[in-house]
Amino acid sequence: MIDLINFLQTTGRYRFVDCVGNCIFKSKIYLSDKKIIQRMIKRNNDCSYKVLKEEIMRNQYLILLCVLVFVACKRDTINNIQVIGSHNSYKIPIEPSLWQYVYSIDSIRARSLQYGHISIVDQLKLGLRSFEIDVFYDPLGGHYANPEGLNIVRELGEKPKDFDSENKLSQPGLKVFHIQDVDFRSYHLLFKEQLQVIEKWSLNNNGHMPIIILINAKDENIENLRKTLAFSAQALASIDKEIRSVFSDEQLITPDLVRGDFESLEQAVLERGWPDLESAKGKFLFVLDESATKTNRYLKTFPSLKKACLFVNKPEENPEAAFMVINDPVKDFEKIKQLVQKGYMVRTRADAGTIEARNIDYTRFEKAQRSGAQVISTDYYIESELFDSSFKVCFEQDKYERMKTE
Repeated sequence: MIDLINFLQTTGRYRFVDCVGNCIFKSKIYLSDKKIIQRMIKRNNDCSYKVLKEEIMRNQYLILLCVLVFVACKRDTINNIQVIGSHNSYKIPIEPSLWQYVYSIDSIRARSLQYGHISIVDQLKLGLRSFEIDVFYDPLGGHYANPEGLNIVRELGEKPKDFDSENKLSQPGLKVFHIQDVDFRSYHLLFKEQLQVIEKWSLNNNGHMPIIILINAKDENIENLRKTLAFSAQALASIDKEIRSVFSDEQLITPDLVRGDFESLEQAVLERGWPDLESAKGKFLFVLDESATKTNRYLKTFPSLKKACLFVNKPEENPEAAFMVINDPVKDFEKIKQLVQKGYMVRTRADAGTIEARNIDYTRFEKAQRSGAQVISTDYYIESELFDSSFKVCFEQDKYERMKTE
């Protein structure tokens, strides 16, 4: 537990300071009075206080006896929130003829890909406050232009839906889509443009809850599809570069901000905690949702996450551990619950691969809520329009954000 009031001894004098280090009062105090004051201080997280001073003369010294009256109240921090976010938030559904072609080759995979979203701006208007964006490295531009799926649709005797009429994929920079050549439709094909749209909405909606954005650095090679460009340390650093080209430091919740003067990010999270909610409103927190291999590459450029935009998915007892991605709230329910109680932030999922939506199964969502995970991701914050299902993930009264009660 973190003390709002800290009792500090400095060079024979005692100071009372609040949680951000503002000095309330300091004076030389006799040993007997120190014991009295120490007994008055109660360890209690998230309290406000009222200081009552009484002047007492003793042995020709003026001392202050400070009586601290604690008034219990909750100090909300960003890890006290619970929000529903979307998975692969940018995704436009695969057009029907191409989906049927994929289904004829691999029906299980095709069913898992049968979802899509309204635009991220419309999701923001609805109340979602977390998103997941897949990025592909393309420093020269053009590597992912003219996806093969368009040719497949033509070979099936149909005209493809309009795609990339402005030749965005030919421009240098990170690209946004799900799977090369197959699941390539996105509301914004350029990562930077997607960020600009989100930032514009933020500026027009001042004071919104902090927005948490997970980034997947995609470079998986799939048989019969075009080869991807690997995410080297330099390529991973380009994610930071594009984020900072859109957002100012004042708009970001960064590892440096959370770490402060602590030796490590993990120590800061566990001992002092996350920033308070009021100061975090209108800001963005980015997370690199990747394997240890890519995370370690990223840390080569940003050792200890110093000057980094992104938090990384590291397990506890790592200096960079703070935000974790644990996608199965059923299997890992106790693990998530314990991590949240310790002070970490966790993202989990209410559904995956369209399975829960097809079976109207809320088990994962119910477990996710009870686990305390701060971010619950779903493909179904609204009902599917691609198959018959009433499955919908939201809190009470159709809300997508709330303060945790446990």
